[in-house]
Amino acid sequence: MSVWEYANPRRFMAVSARLLPWVAGAAALLCAAGLTWGLFFTPEDFRMGHSVKIIYIHVPSAFVAINAWFMMLVASLIWLVRRHHVSALAARAAAPIGLVMTLVALLTGAIWGKPMWGTYWAWDPRLTAFLILGLFYLGYIALWSAIEAQDAAADLTSILCLVGTVFAVLSRYAAQFWNQGLHQGASLSLDAEENISDVFWQPLVLSIAGFTLLFLALVLLRTRTEIRRRRLHSLSLKARLA
Repeated sequence: MSVWEYANPRRFMAVSARLLPWVAGAAALLCAAGLTWGLFFTPEDFRMGHSVKIIYIHVPSAFVAINAWFMMLVASLIWLVRRHHVSALAARAAAPIGLVMTLVALLTGAIWGKPMWGTYWAWDPRLTAFLILGLFYLGYIALWSAIEAQDAAADLTSILCLVGTVFAVLSRYAAQFWNQGLHQGASLSLDAEENISDVFWQPLVLSIAGFTLLFLALVLLRTRTEIRRRRLHSLSLKARLA
């Protein structure tokens, strides 16, 4: 069976209906476990004190915000190349979730930055790129809403997604591109010397997994809603022409 069969809306609706309860349940379990463990059962850091515990919300939300855009990029490329409507609708469904995660990451980063840097905001390369990524999310959502012709909207938002990917990359790798800035290095890295202590690392991994599955569950749910909305739009057009 080809993977492209899932681009059929009916096939997608059938499969997603079976997957959604399991993905949502796993997301709830992992988020509850990671956040409870991290927020209530980890010690304070010798430098950051209890403020370190904000990483269990800040890092997963930032991780999802950046990777949600990459998921939108893949879905947009599939739309541009294969013209599969489900991929375009999945990208549209992911955008508001990515925007919310961006706002959560910016807010928690500001709360974390005040005791660490003495300010809520600094024009650090990574923070600036992340803020611009949030503006691209807003622009993407606004462009979908502004164009009535759905295929034309999918084309233009896919191009916007390609451009915005630059800032998604910068948000992730700005610390490597510029040897300056206040933002700390990666909390999780393939380089073991850069990782945080295991006592913080283990619940953080659970939180990231939980947020990722939460994103997946919400994308499935919102994509199902977008498919239904498109069906209703088509039916209303047919009713007007009848």
